[in-house]
Amino acid sequence: MTDSVQILATRLSQRFEGVLTDCHVAFGQVTIELPPEHLLDVCQALRDEEEFSFEQLSDVCGVDYADYGRADWETEDTTSTGFSRGVSQGVFHSDVTASKSRFAAVYHLLSLKHNRRLRLRCRIEKDPPQIDSVINIWASANWFEREAFDLFGILFTGHPDLRRILTDYGFIGHPFRKDFPLEGNVEVRYDPDKQRVVYQPVTIKNRVLVPKVIR
Repeated sequence: MTDSVQILATRLSQRFEGVLTDCHVAFGQVTIELPPEHLLDVCQALRDEEEFSFEQLSDVCGVDYADYGRADWETEDTTSTGFSRGVSQGVFHSDVTASKSRFAAVYHLLSLKHNRRLRLRCRIEKDPPQIDSVINIWASANWFEREAFDLFGILFTGHPDLRRILTDYGFIGHPFRKDFPLEGNVEVRYDPDKQRVVYQPVTIKNRVLVPKVIR
């Protein structure tokens, strides 16, 4: 299996030379990265060309790289220094660099013919984040792209019905963004006087628990 995965990575690098910005094997699976402007052409080739035959799109998800690599809760040395290190601020892992693009769209493809998977990632430079829809290549992208739009606010150009799918129509913001407050922005309750559900400013305040060390 390892040899076939490496062969796939080599062929992808050769076929899309000059287009891919990265191609590597991690956790037994090939990951390729490319600019958003080449997404549709590459996806079309991955689906239609015989040697790839990725006829199924298993998932589309968003990623928010805000503060990527920050490790305020470093615990590698907790046995010797105690959990008080957990409140140290501004700690970064030395082997991790922050991404230039805050948002990315990640596509997971499956080839039933060749029994192998592929991960494809596009980092989105635009603000607000916007990328082409792949719904005309894989129809299963419909709900996946709506989910990424709902939770991350990623706009998929060409999607025929891009609207929220998990949150309510009146929901404010995108709950999977790193800067979204844990307690949310609004809450709903049933008003017995109006005999309907009403929206109001959130009344629950977030409690941040800091571990205490008794020495």
